Amino acid sequence: MASGFFALLDDIAVLMDDVAVMGKIATKKTAGILGDDLAVNAEKASGFLSSRELPVLWAITKGSFLNKLIILPIAFLLSAFLPEAVIVMLLLGGIYLAYEGAEKIYEFFFPHKHSKETNEISSYTKEELLIEEKKKVKSAIITDFILSVEIIIIALGTVVEKSITTQILVVSFVAIVATIGVYGIVAIIVRMDDFGYKLIALSNKEKSISKSIGRLLVQSLPWVIKSLGVIGTIAMLLVAGGIYIHNIEFLHDLLHGIPSLVSEFGVGLIVGFIALLILKVLKFILIRKG
Repeated sequence: MASGFFALLDDIAVLMDDVAVMGKIATKKTAGILGDDLAVNAEKASGFLSSRELPVLWAITKGSFLNKLIILPIAFLLSAFLPEAVIVMLLLGGIYLAYEGAEKIYEFFFPHKHSKETNEISSYTKEELLIEEKKKVKSAIITDFILSVEIIIIALGTVVEKSITTQILVVSFVAIVATIGVYGIVAIIVRMDDFGYKLIALSNKEKSISKSIGRLLVQSLPWVIKSLGVIGTIAMLLVAGGIYIHNIEFLHDLLHGIPSLVSEFGVGLIVGFIALLILKVLKFILIRKG
């Protein structure tokens, strides 16, 4: 009995060691997409009143956890029984990411009429704020779902030859670390100005280290948010382009000699503007029929 118990402990130790090693490999493999995930979600989670930033971010975080609870079992089942469907899911997700990136670029050059009007968050009514929050949370959760699929599929690819137990432990570990890590950093970014104001209030002296750091944080936040908006747009196009290049052999062979950043951005941009054009044509047709 005792020998059987110690043998079980030994098996568990070997399994956990294997999981730790494969977990490090899988995390390194997904590092690039996690950077894109951070940029995209930081941009999505910004632009709210200070008192609503953390509640909104918590709502998005809960949505992200739910996304992964949905994706993980489906990914394991599809990987085992219908691997072709995983590629189809990635390509469809790539269209959505590319569309979002292309739409932001289009609106920068051709802004909607309401974009030119004064539309400060502080001027919104309570009802308008709730509607705007729900829209942004929904958009962020949808985008997170697509990026989560990519993260999970990449992580799964690193352990595809391992046992199903190792696959479940490693990929689940990466999914949890991705969610906590990304949204933890996003929370720090969106609360940067509040931390700055607290540092300013620490000292009565006009020239002090805490006041200088505090002012720097407060003054930097708008630029950080704007930068994240740009980085998030580029990231969505890069991720979308990467999905297509890595999963369509023709594109991979055609663009093999071009630097990956250029080829992925270019493909993402083309896919995004095609999707944007199709959607606008469909909207125009529906309006004419209506």
